[in-house]
Amino acid sequence: MMHYYVSIVLAMLVYMTVWYGVSRALKRSDVADIAWGLGFIFVAWYACATAPTQLDSLALVVNILVTIWGLRLATHIFLRNKGKTEDKRYIEMRQKWGKWVAVRTYTNVFLAQGALLVLIATPVLLANYSGHHTVSWQWLGVAIWLVGFFFEALGDWQLSRFIKNPQHKGHLMTSGLWKYTRHPNYFGEVTQWWGIFVLMCTNSMALWGIIGPLTTTILILKVSGVPLLENKMKANPEFSDYAQKTSMFVPLPPKK
Repeated sequence: MMHYYVSIVLAMLVYMTVWYGVSRALKRSDVADIAWGLGFIFVAWYACATAPTQLDSLALVVNILVTIWGLRLATHIFLRNKGKTEDKRYIEMRQKWGKWVAVRTYTNVFLAQGALLVLIATPVLLANYSGHHTVSWQWLGVAIWLVGFFFEALGDWQLSRFIKNPQHKGHLMTSGLWKYTRHPNYFGEVTQWWGIFVLMCTNSMALWGIIGPLTTTILILKVSGVPLLENKMKANPEFSDYAQKTSMFVPLPPKK
């Protein structure tokens, strides 16, 4: 197994280095956001190609679900950024890093992202490695994943339509799925990874796959997802009323 994981880490190093080259050529580091979703597709099928066992039906389902998720996310981010200037976050990073911008962009953005990607993809890597899965609850995992995909995809679509309407400028999105949770897309992403874990959890070794959804949950709830967006939303005078009525993460009926 060590050789398997070393091979995947090296492949991810090459993958992220290529994307770093793309960012230098385009002079915008936010291509890392597109590389994120596509990276899971890359690592899933690379793991499939290098695993010591033949691909079975359950591992195939895992890889297909990851591919659907990664393609949708990458396409959404590409369309969101198309024709716009670089994401403000990366501009601020470049200004902060000064003469070390090239090195720190490579290490702090692309390599760090690659390391997190491999960590989150742990259930996918284990699903491809072990093979010969027999599990009675695999459809439960697919069902959980579908719930997550619904919330993430529809939430992103509703928000993009809301933002494009000039009449909504300065207002918070509080309708659709956003009526039941302040972060339906983040809830959906977390749910999908728990679905992947349930789907592939077939033996004691597979339990290590919990590293993936746990990492995603912690990052989104405590680090880079919900906290950052909540701080941004708090600057809007509508936020206080919205927060009192609407669940922060898990979808719930709005309070009166």
